[in-house]
Amino acid sequence: MELNAKLTLLERMVDIYDWLVDEFDLACEKYCAHCCTANVTMTTLEGYRILNHLEKTGETRYLETIARQAHPDRFSPCISINRMADICAQGGDPPDEHLNPDAGPCPVLTDDTCPLYPVRPFGCRCMVSASNCGRTGFADMDPFILTVNDVFLQHLEHIDAQGYTGNFVDVMQFLESDENRQNYTAGRLGAAPDGLVANQPVFVLMIPPEHRERIQFVLKQIRSIQM
Repeated sequence: MELNAKLTLLERMVDIYDWLVDEFDLACEKYCAHCCTANVTMTTLEGYRILNHLEKTGETRYLETIARQAHPDRFSPCISINRMADICAQGGDPPDEHLNPDAGPCPVLTDDTCPLYPVRPFGCRCMVSASNCGRTGFADMDPFILTVNDVFLQHLEHIDAQGYTGNFVDVMQFLESDENRQNYTAGRLGAAPDGLVANQPVFVLMIPPEHRERIQFVLKQIRSIQM
């Protein structure tokens, strides 16, 4: 699939998600940055969208900020979400993932606001809560939203099946290279480099039995964009 078509699909997926989640009563608001951590992951497609935004707005200086502020013990996934779904569906055990909760805030977070907010990764967008995380110490998320999030994350990876998934920092640093960006645009990426993992298409969706009927409307909306 041509890259601009993938970016269009990504934009439509974001619109659908925002519309679906809008029906829930959420506490998230400006300056609420408790979930803005250094452990956010995303796909290369999302990273390319962010890079385009930075170039169009003349804010490529944030690439230097990302490199300078990157936490050395930031989360780096061992496998993608679609690969994990396959392993679980086959009765296997996914690999243990190391996540340091003290890795600190996102490297671009400024005065509890996000300069990339319009194009923030879906991993940030889907981290919602019904109560203030600063008071409770955790996100109060409806179990159905968790399922919706998994379904969207799986489909976003599906769109970018020839790309990679990784920490926000690692994806941005990978795409900062002109050669890597050109190879990605041309669909010529090979084996994933250190810090990133290969994406793959959706083969099985992670939907618990109690949500299978309710999720059908969500799947219909996703399929309506002719993925």
